[in-house]
Amino acid sequence: MSPGSPGTTARSGRLRRAGESAYGLLLLARTALMGAVAAVLLMAGAWASLDAMRPVTAERGGVRGTMTVEECDKGTCTGSFTPGAGSGSAPVEVALDAPVAHDAGERLAVVLWPGGDEVARTGAAGILYAWLPFAGALVLASPVIAGGLRMRRTAWAAGLLGAALLGATFALL
Repeated sequence: MSPGSPGTTARSGRLRRAGESAYGLLLLARTALMGAVAAVLLMAGAWASLDAMRPVTAERGGVRGTMTVEECDKGTCTGSFTPGAGSGSAPVEVALDAPVAHDAGERLAVVLWPGGDEVARTGAAGILYAWLPFAGALVLASPVIAGGLRMRRTAWAAGLLGAALLGATFALL
């Protein structure tokens, strides 16, 4: 048969279509895998943030009050706890996980959960601090969104939102 005969073009056409279909399937698989990776990163960050958010925003169960910082040492600040109006008695000495050192004598709005001596920040600073895992997940997911999903504008938005949340958190702490 000659190269221009109908039998060879049909065979090469089927082979070409099969190759194009396989390539399309690989592109679809890559997009699905990168979408799953980005979704897992964002869901893990949101899950960790929601777990940290419970003590900060819960109305019942915790004793709200004020902590007066006495000493900060290696990520933990200790000080005296004064319960808010209408609250029961609470331990006098409490500890706060703080990535930023506070000055002695500084007063912080906190919530204390019964049965422990660790407190969590409340208000805007506490809420933003609780959302730090999600902010980090946004920053980590942005290269996956840009490179794997080819969604550059969405990646820029996610990365900048995560960076803004990180910056606002440390500005308020």
